[in-house]
Amino acid sequence: MAIVINHDLEIEAPAATVWQVLTDFDAYGTWNPFARKARCDLRPGGTIDMQVVLVGQRPMRQREFINSVDPGRGFSYSMKPAPGGLLRSRRDQEVVDLGDGRSRYTSRFRIEGPLAPVVSILLGRALRRGFDGNVAGLKERAESL
Repeated sequence: MAIVINHDLEIEAPAATVWQVLTDFDAYGTWNPFARKARCDLRPGGTIDMQVVLVGQRPMRQREFINSVDPGRGFSYSMKPAPGGLLRSRRDQEVVDLGDGRSRYTSRFRIEGPLAPVVSILLGRALRRGFDGNVAGLKERAESL
């Protein structure tokens, strides 16, 4: 069993604007209800440190590791896998220019491993709510610029 949360949406803003919002980690607190704070040097092998809100209003620290970066188009990150492959995650984000000042944003998130069913029971709804809010916030922020 795996937890899979995917989003595909068109944004009424140029891809460069969406990328700017997505990678302005210092500003996450102004538009992102899920990751209220983020710090990242956006390089493969680097880290992305976030304060995420999963349950209640108290942020939790989350450190993930950058897998790949395609400047202006996308990046991916993963958690440090649990010992023995018990739990691993990956998030891929992509921005595609559609022309006429529009773009497509795609987010793919996956948690898998033997502990995934436990995470699904404990945090599945909170993760879905968090990523839904993240994506809606990105769209709203990019379209307002």
